[in-house]
Amino acid sequence: MQPRDDGTGDRGPFGRRREAGGTGGNVPGTAGGPVRDRSVGGGGGDACAGGRWGMGVTVYRRMLAYVRPYRLRLLLAMLFMIVVSSFRGAIAFLVKPALDDIFINKDTTRLAIIPVLILGVYLIRGVCEFAQSYLMRGVGQRVIRDIRDHLYRHMQSLSLSFYMKHPTGVLMSRVTNDVGLMQGAVTEAVTSLIKDVFTALFLVGVIFYRDWKLALVGLVAFPLAIWPIARFGQKLRRTSIRTQEVTGGLTSHLQETISGAKLVKSFGAEEYEVDRFTTRNAKLFRLSMKVVKVQAMTSPLSEMFAGVGAAAVIFYGGYSVVNGQSTPGNFFSFMAALFMLYEPIKSLSRINNVIQQGIAAAGRVFEVLDTLPDVEERKDALSLE
Repeated sequence: MQPRDDGTGDRGPFGRRREAGGTGGNVPGTAGGPVRDRSVGGGGGDACAGGRWGMGVTVYRRMLAYVRPYRLRLLLAMLFMIVVSSFRGAIAFLVKPALDDIFINKDTTRLAIIPVLILGVYLIRGVCEFAQSYLMRGVGQRVIRDIRDHLYRHMQSLSLSFYMKHPTGVLMSRVTNDVGLMQGAVTEAVTSLIKDVFTALFLVGVIFYRDWKLALVGLVAFPLAIWPIARFGQKLRRTSIRTQEVTGGLTSHLQETISGAKLVKSFGAEEYEVDRFTTRNAKLFRLSMKVVKVQAMTSPLSEMFAGVGAAAVIFYGGYSVVNGQSTPGNFFSFMAALFMLYEPIKSLSRINNVIQQGIAAAGRVFEVLDTLPDVEERKDALSLE
């Protein structure tokens, strides 16, 4: 059995050698319908491989087009997300009266009220968080079901030559692995992004309400905290594309050797096939470790830069409290909101990683969807009965 290309090197994701100077098809948008090309190495995958931000947005918008049938569920989930985000701001806001009125001023009336308020906030927040998570995950599962149905139906309409050119394992990887990565970008990323944006807005409101000067000091480090997200995002997408291509080659190798086990045994090629598998598996390991490295570096770098702002706030805020310009409750309420604010900012790095991997996978899925059969039926063709 001769080795087949795994989609790396100078070949495209399906093992087809790229034409020199060819551009392939365009990435279809969501508004004007698909503009499809007969070449599988069309715009979807090349756009992702090119690393252009605009093309990445186009591919992601095309993914989100599958969400449109479920927009009512999505809107309801967004309402619950807003409630969850607002209550996170309320928790930080209640730190000041809890500290100043109860522990410093010894106000027994507030002692009876504030714990009940905090308990109510956490209770309502928990119910809303369950509701939004259930709704969004339900939307995500429906979207992935629709994409898989669409992809499989389209593959069944393609000509036999399509299957002769492309390894079975690679096509199986499109339907299973790539669509699975798209699920994270469509559901988890969207959910986290919306919730984190609203959480950040409410918390920013709290810190500016408490002390706008201190807020400006604390927010100075935020651009630095966002820099690693943008810096490593494109690198992660490129590595994810290569990882998915090698995964497809590995799946194809398994399919060939398991279904052709009699042939392997007949030629005594067991060790040869083991060596091929080991080589590809080692390549997949190296690429996977690159992804792990990028994901592991992003969050600590963001936290390190955010720590600069936190240190400046503690120094300036502590100086204000010592000199009687602010109360301990006001300062700790501010600090609680600020530290809560760093959490959604840090979460953006994880969301960006999921989106980049999803875009890379979507480009490969849309390559198949943009492929036309060699022979197309006429729209007015008569059915044979």
